[in-house]
Amino acid sequence: EVRFEGVDFSYDEKSGPTLDGIDVTVPAGGSLAVVGPTGSGKSTLGYLVPRLYDVTGGRVTLDGVDVRDLDFDTLARAVGVVSQETYLFHASVADNLRFAKPDATDAEIEAAARAAQIHDHIASLPDGYDTLVGERGYRFSGGEKQRLAIARTILRDPPVLVLDEATSALDTRTESAVQEAIDALSEGRTTLTIAHRLSTVRDADQIVVLDGGRIAERGSHEGLLQEDGRYAALVRRDTQPAHAAS
Repeated sequence: EVRFEGVDFSYDEKSGPTLDGIDVTVPAGGSLAVVGPTGSGKSTLGYLVPRLYDVTGGRVTLDGVDVRDLDFDTLARAVGVVSQETYLFHASVADNLRFAKPDATDAEIEAAARAAQIHDHIASLPDGYDTLVGERGYRFSGGEKQRLAIARTILRDPPVLVLDEATSALDTRTESAVQEAIDALSEGRTTLTIAHRLSTVRDADQIVVLDGGRIAERGSHEGLLQEDGRYAALVRRDTQPAHAAS
């Protein structure tokens, strides 16, 4: 269970609160989507769980334990983050994946890559999993990097996932493959999705709309559409450009 209890966060005293009085509970195995305009505090909220930032008020707990009371090794095993930025090391593809689990077998690495929809692509490279990545090695596209990051997280097998969606910059076909990989990864885990494209949040158990660092609305996709408030307005705005583009 992930719980935000009266959470406040400020980057500094001058800029005022980025998050203000956030109370949300995500039951074990449940899913929460966080939506809202740019600058509303979405990513900040997600990053408080793995302690990329620390709260300035209130607390964030995992199964009732304040995340600040957990050591970073324990936290890294408990919380997996797939963010907009994916870093690959100047090493082989296998070593890049094994970073998440140093003792992983070749079979485990391949299984994770298959689940993340990237195995076939790796297998087609000249040296397969031994292909060197990075400056003088093979360069992966944004969608491929994203799927490698998902494979890494599958290997680590954390019970809690924070997905700061990175599909917004991908083309439709790549986005679809990455989303399939994310769906496979999310199965059975407690999942927080920071949503930039609303098409990915319809099935979340609970949707929270942030505005100016506060919770403006909360509910299910259908329930929030019926309320015809901020979420419904965001959905309308989100779907219009897609229709225009198609």
